[in-house]
Amino acid sequence: MSQTVDDLLPAGTPGIPLACVSSADWPALEAALDAPQRAYARAVDFAPKAGRLVLLPGPDGAVARVLFGLGDTAARGRDRLLPGKLPGLLPPGTYVLEPGVDPSEAALAWLLGSYRFGRYRAASGERPRLVTPAGIDAAEIARIARAVAAGRDLVNTPANDLGPAEMEFSARKLADRFEAELTVIEGESLEDGFPLVHAVGAASPRAPRLIDLTWGSEDDPRVTLVGKGVAFDTGGLDIKPSAGMLLMKKDMGGAAVALAVAEMIMDAGLKVRLRLLVPAVENAVAGNAFRPGDVIPSRAGLSVEIGNTDAEGRLVLADALALADAEEPALLIDFATLTGAARVALGPDLPAFFTEDDALAAEIAAAGEAAVDPVWRMPLHAPYASLLDSKVADINNVSGGPFAGAITAALFLRRFAPKTTAHVHFDLYGWNPSTKPGRPEGGEVQTARLVYALLKARYGA
Repeated sequence: MSQTVDDLLPAGTPGIPLACVSSADWPALEAALDAPQRAYARAVDFAPKAGRLVLLPGPDGAVARVLFGLGDTAARGRDRLLPGKLPGLLPPGTYVLEPGVDPSEAALAWLLGSYRFGRYRAASGERPRLVTPAGIDAAEIARIARAVAAGRDLVNTPANDLGPAEMEFSARKLADRFEAELTVIEGESLEDGFPLVHAVGAASPRAPRLIDLTWGSEDDPRVTLVGKGVAFDTGGLDIKPSAGMLLMKKDMGGAAVALAVAEMIMDAGLKVRLRLLVPAVENAVAGNAFRPGDVIPSRAGLSVEIGNTDAEGRLVLADALALADAEEPALLIDFATLTGAARVALGPDLPAFFTEDDALAAEIAAAGEAAVDPVWRMPLHAPYASLLDSKVADINNVSGGPFAGAITAALFLRRFAPKTTAHVHFDLYGWNPSTKPGRPEGGEVQTARLVYALLKARYGA
């Protein structure tokens, strides 16, 4: 579906030398250039500023070498995925990375930056290709890039072509590929065991469902991933304005992240008992839509007053978390495009995460740094739980006020997984508003690479 380089050319393939050069390394590299190339670089006023590119000609006029500026690599806040710009800058051809940059990081950045969503528009011509740098784990890099591309494809696909059934199809393809077990509870069958999922999805002609994939040995540590799969969110009867619906195809971004992480785990053969849960729904408007003021039971036994039908994601997650919590997994992680409050606090590039486990929080921060997939911890401030009090039910799905929206949403979710102490909730945007190196504009599976790095460090073979 996507246009991406999901593998690297074999090591040793001839190609054009590509030097990624920092400010500190430039004087020595400039001095080592032959006289004509040095003169050319000076004539075009090349300096190794971040993202600057120059194509050095050979005697025949063809490109003989490429210089790509990294800027000050010791600077705080430098973009380690900067080589991800190269696929969009270079002419078609085969390129060989020279020493001077982390080859694994540069190769992954290249593959991530090569992604193009191509379902509805044909790919344009030839593209630049990268030769596998010596000494890297090309299979691992391709594994990550393929899973990220598949997740991006899901987020980028409009809702007319991606509903609950299509999310099930994606999970079923993974199950078939890795010999996992898949069960699906659909439509009216949800009403008894998953009443919140049923209520949110009832108004859509596309039946809601609970997708449940399991893989791995029963003897291995249990890791459960839960992804919010709202294919499109109108807001329900608390309907969004038109501007608020423009990107609502991405409201299943949490499911896309969970599917991407699951693919990486299974492809790498991590020693875990994996469970993937996706409550897949469309929050539509019809005569049978759930209403503000309704009180709906939950799988956990808590009654939920609906303060706002546009806070539907936490409702479907609540039933899925209750199912996951019954097994008391060693690690429970949920992913959701949940609140605008998290975006106001941290912006689109920095997902918020919540956990009561300080050691786990430190692992997550370290994994995010290592994987160049940053996140920021926010507090589960227990006194704010009173903001969710209801006069007629056990809990309200919203606080009803303007403050601490991301925190109260996370506190709501914690009520439905009380047994599992190692629980992490990621509140993410799932979208790149503009193109950055390795991160093309459009759907993004934020935190997927981070979580895979965390799990690989814990449970890798």
